[in-house]
Amino acid sequence: MDPRDLLAIKRDGGALSKAQSAEFLSAYTAGEVADYHAAVLLTSIFIHGMEDEELTGWTRGMIATGRTLSFESDRPIVDKHSTGGVGDKVSIPLAPALAACGCSVPMISGRGLGHTGGTLDKLEAIPGFRTEFQAEELQGLLDKGGFFIAAQTDDLVPADKLLYALRDVTGLVASPPLISSSILSKKLAEGLDALVLDVKVGSGSFLTTPEAASEVTRRMHVIAADFDLPMTIFRTSMTGPLGATVGHALEIAESLECLRGGGPTDLRELVVLLGGELLRLVGLAAEEGEGRARIEAALDDGDALAAFRVGVEAQGGDPAAVDDPGGLPAAPDHAEYAAPASGHMSFTDCAAIGRAVGALGGGRTHLGDKIDPAVGLVFTKRPGEVVEEGEPVCVIHHREGRGLDAARAQLDAAVGVTDAQEVEPLVLDA
Repeated sequence: MDPRDLLAIKRDGGALSKAQSAEFLSAYTAGEVADYHAAVLLTSIFIHGMEDEELTGWTRGMIATGRTLSFESDRPIVDKHSTGGVGDKVSIPLAPALAACGCSVPMISGRGLGHTGGTLDKLEAIPGFRTEFQAEELQGLLDKGGFFIAAQTDDLVPADKLLYALRDVTGLVASPPLISSSILSKKLAEGLDALVLDVKVGSGSFLTTPEAASEVTRRMHVIAADFDLPMTIFRTSMTGPLGATVGHALEIAESLECLRGGGPTDLRELVVLLGGELLRLVGLAAEEGEGRARIEAALDDGDALAAFRVGVEAQGGDPAAVDDPGGLPAAPDHAEYAAPASGHMSFTDCAAIGRAVGALGGGRTHLGDKIDPAVGLVFTKRPGEVVEEGEPVCVIHHREGRGLDAARAQLDAAVGVTDAQEVEPLVLDA
């Protein structure tokens, strides 16, 4: 195969056949196609998009570059995925809550992408926690805890692992077909009985407009239907961060609050909503309301926390950090950020919050960059709350001033004060 032939097709707005997609992805995974060829093709897809049949063929080609997983379980096998947002930590309490309610949850997750934090990076803030495993080890993890949250194995959709990293460093993340195929290729390779997706909409998402979110939603329904996968998609607001914390160890501590029956109301709302729908999809609840009640009970009675402790230990993490979040990494220095005016707290550019954490050392600019899990932000005021000019609204957790000025500049772009108290609903539609 001469990759330039395929590049010319997409350059001119054409569609790749199923065979062409499969051949390109196989060759790229095998190292027979250079990154610069792949980057050009991704750029053309970003610009011209993909037809529906082309997209399903591309997704099948991605899955075919590696193995598919087949788990042995007498419980329904389910998963959840988000398109990514600032402070989005839902997977961390949701997976053990589902396990406590009778599901097996083989969750393949990702690392930070652009301005958003990655679930794996957050979990690695727990001392000793492993996210990299061979496929043969995953069944054991599922047997022990009823769930795992791990990285793609080397042989699970390896094309996506390569393309995911390439998209991140080339600014090609926000493409509806590439987002859709990336998410569903991994999920379809897990052998799921049902899937729930959380499509984020707003300035903190890669999908900043309702139109872009609608297109991703439609594309994922097309792919799921082609594979006969039961799936529900919720579109949720990402005009502000989810919860009060943004930063790896800080978000783990907040997730633990949720697992103890507390924590921010918006985080709990999504955990309960998505979990309840999954229980309904696999018949463990007659309707979503019953499913929600079961998830709430698992959070409130300690069953979800107990499941998380088992899962953390199974993945090499220190279970003591589950019982005492004081064992998580902590930044040595704190600084306050004050409201620029009086009025009602709001967020004008949620992505800038993610960039602020990155400036502190909590994100990646290049492949291989190391993340400082301790740094981050804790917002002491939520959207719609009354603030006075000069009143602290955020605590910046930093290390010896590294990136502090840059983080403040990003917060200047992110935080606003308005006369209106109205706040966009968290759940936009399903």
